[in-house]
Amino acid sequence: MPTRLDIDALRRHAVARSLFPPTTLLKAVERLGGFVQADPLRAPARAQDLTLRHRVKGYQAGDLERRYPRLPLQEDFFINYGFVAPALRALMHPRTTRRVWDAARWQLANAVLAEVERLGEAHPAEVDAALNHGPVKNWFGGNSRLSTELLDGLHYRGQLDVARRDNGTRVYRLGPAWQAHDDPQAAMDAMADVLVRKYAPLPAGSLSQLVSMLSSAAHQWQDLRKPTLLRAKARLAHARVDGVDWYWPAGEDPTRGWRIPGQVRLLAPFDPVVWDRRRFELLWGWAYRFEAYTPAPKRVRGHYALPLLWRDQVVGWANAGVKAGRLRVDCGYVAGRAPRDAGFKAALAEEIERMAAFLGATF
Repeated sequence: MPTRLDIDALRRHAVARSLFPPTTLLKAVERLGGFVQADPLRAPARAQDLTLRHRVKGYQAGDLERRYPRLPLQEDFFINYGFVAPALRALMHPRTTRRVWDAARWQLANAVLAEVERLGEAHPAEVDAALNHGPVKNWFGGNSRLSTELLDGLHYRGQLDVARRDNGTRVYRLGPAWQAHDDPQAAMDAMADVLVRKYAPLPAGSLSQLVSMLSSAAHQWQDLRKPTLLRAKARLAHARVDGVDWYWPAGEDPTRGWRIPGQVRLLAPFDPVVWDRRRFELLWGWAYRFEAYTPAPKRVRGHYALPLLWRDQVVGWANAGVKAGRLRVDCGYVAGRAPRDAGFKAALAEEIERMAAFLGATF
């Protein structure tokens, strides 16, 4: 008898297809659609590292940044900032921006490009020292260096690459010469497929939101977002479950009996399994919020609460930190207590041990 498609099946599908068996770094990025979202906060590690540790064999915190200069990946903005594979990056460029630079700003930007070309690999401080552009008000009202703002803008426009990081600061080199796309709609369709591959199964509202966010990836084609959404809905597999339309890649079967290991996993707030808050509430029945930027007195679960996945259920959260080389993990549970399932306590201990090894800490 065929398995019935219900929320339970969609939940198993969501967990199993994203938390695939660990593989190589590049293969893991490919399985994630060619994009890994990045975030600078370390609590206890950066989001990109917390995401990759479940999917890359023997991964340790900082491996992506250490290996980055030798990898074909590039830092860039997709729907969020992160690390993108060459094929995905080529779909976005050459791109336009919401903010159009006038001739005077381009004169300054071209001077920055010339300085980067002269240096080969350019630290923002080196560019600023050579050009002495001075300070400027940034978008949130603080002060930053104009040279840094120009470097950021040129990188977003695809005219600069990030060669490496120097103590967390981006070091730039000249970017490639991008060729205009013959078929913009095909490029938008391909980017929509990346999003579905990464975040499926998706409720209709989330699919619409993600396609709308492609305006950041390819501002020049923002008018194609509506037809891109309609075309995606037409080619994707879909079904209505409990009054909600869900979408996933046409070649997948959510009811096939996806294997869910008896594991505990502490997930990054930006992990593909939990990134979509709308989907999270539909699949797990409670609201998870990222509270790092919430005033401390208003936090419910903690500064950087990691969703706690047990088998295919997100049963709570954990706050983890390293002090004096020792990892400490404090857990909270939606039900007010830890699951009483056989094996949970041991599985949680194993996950804490894996987290400590990933961080190079004891526990």
